[in-house]
Amino acid sequence: MGIVMIRCPQTGHEIATGIEMDRVSFASTPVFFATTYCGVCKTDHQWFAKDAWVCETLPKPPARAA
Repeated sequence: MGIVMIRCPQTGHEIATGIEMDRVSFASTPVFFATTYCGVCKTDHQWFAKDAWVCETLPKPPARAA
């Protein structure tokens, strides 16, 4: 199992969507549209399944600017 990920269009950081799924199941899902809150830029991002991927291990969170 992994977590469905998207990329923040404003910062380029990878964001976990909170959707847990394996790669095979995700690849076989119909096209869908979703919204995910981005903790990096503090806004909601709307995305299509074609723009997402399954990550088996989560990336390190980005460092916050002081």
